[in-house]
Amino acid sequence: IKVAATGEGIKAAKVLESEDGITCNLTLIFSIAQAIACAVNKVKLISPFVGRIMDWYKKSEGVEGYASADDPGVKSVTTIYNYFKKYGHETIVMGASFRNAGEILELAGCDRLTIAPNLLNELSSTEENGKKVVRKLDEESAKKMDGIEELTIDEKTFRWMMNDDAMATEKLAEGIRNFTKDIVKLEEVVKSKL
Repeated sequence: IKVAATGEGIKAAKVLESEDGITCNLTLIFSIAQAIACAVNKVKLISPFVGRIMDWYKKSEGVEGYASADDPGVKSVTTIYNYFKKYGHETIVMGASFRNAGEILELAGCDRLTIAPNLLNELSSTEENGKKVVRKLDEESAKKMDGIEELTIDEKTFRWMMNDDAMATEKLAEGIRNFTKDIVKLEEVVKSKL
């Protein structure tokens, strides 16, 4: 099931997975703190939102966009992937919420990517046009990387790191508000069918 990657959501996922055998996808991942907290709690899968991270930075920095390799969302997922592989975390990293094919190509090699049909169509023409898809993320390379500090994420550190990251805090709160709106809509649909 999908669970928002709040502190409470991560704790709930740990119980659901370890005690009830229910696989969870922790969503609304916008920071390394959320990702590491999920990994140390043995969550099966996380979905960092590449495009939503980029959207926030575009607005914050007043820019039209970024080169794919410089995209803040791409950099976030790359950091998470490399950290997990460096320190042997088994949590699956599934990049999500892509805005363009360039983001996807920069994350080639990630554990999983969830890709919209229009971007799949665009990507299918990549090799047809003589371009090769090059693997950018690699587990063995990540294991050998220097300069990746191992972090201990307890609740105090998690909350501090989230508070210190305006983008992650704002995007997580926005995501939860949108989930709530969707739940209300779903309840109304179900009520109308009863």
